[in-house]
Amino acid sequence: MNIPQPHYPSPLGRMQANPMDVEATKRQGWREQHILVISEDDKRLNFLERQLIRSIGERLYGQTNCVPPKGGQHG
Repeated sequence: MNIPQPHYPSPLGRMQANPMDVEATKRQGWREQHILVISEDDKRLNFLERQLIRSIGERLYGQTNCVPPKGGQHG
């Protein structure tokens, strides 16, 4: 009779990082330390808000290396 060997979890399993909720971390950073982390491509922003984010980022950190897409978003 073949008896399967018991499976023991690998001790390396404890080394794996737990996935983190990025939005919750951003929210906590804003509420506790007044640090705002936002992408100018965030779909929750309208056109003027994205432009404001871009201009603040360029003023503080310089021009980006990526070329903005041609055209614009309508809607």
